[in-house]
Amino acid sequence: MRVAVIDYGSGNLASASRALALAADRLGIAAQVEVTADPAAVARADRIVLPGQGAFADCARGLRAVCGMAGAITDATEAGTPFLGICVGMQLMAQRGLEHEITPGFGWIGGEIAAMDPPGLRLPQMGWNALDFVPGVHPLLEGLAPGDHAYFVHSYALAAGSCGETIATTDYGGPVVAMVASGNRAGTQFHVEKSQEIGIRILMNFLQWAP
Repeated sequence: MRVAVIDYGSGNLASASRALALAADRLGIAAQVEVTADPAAVARADRIVLPGQGAFADCARGLRAVCGMAGAITDATEAGTPFLGICVGMQLMAQRGLEHEITPGFGWIGGEIAAMDPPGLRLPQMGWNALDFVPGVHPLLEGLAPGDHAYFVHSYALAAGSCGETIATTDYGGPVVAMVASGNRAGTQFHVEKSQEIGIRILMNFLQWAP
């Protein structure tokens, strides 16, 4: 199995690739996890992972600055390659981001990335927060239970999204979208690579996912 971790100047690339390698090892899968800025490697991949951290606009510009990369990701996922966006990588799946300026996203899921406004709570939302979901709602959540904790660091979140595309939420002064999925494309607002056993379990599920 070839797993492409997209290198566009943003994201915990080393941590994400190590977590994916560990997930593959636990499954007994012979996986080649490659951090790459080569669109051809993305086209060949069996799984695509898009990490991201920082501002939506900066990440979008960085991705589009890698010649041919946005198109390669789009083409591969349209052909059915499973995709996982992490943190801002998930946010880039939305219609647009409103951080600092209006920036188009991939448009794969409904909604936009808007500033959070949790009453009485600090931003960014940083730390361990419980996941809320309906058991059995999606294969990526197999083996997890509502109340399991994941690690979040963000001040912007998906707003006005589709209920059918939201597969898990968390609470931070109200419900916050934590995971989305649409077809073979999925994303986590939290950092799976920092979420210890919960994150590894999600990555194991991703490596076995057959949407």
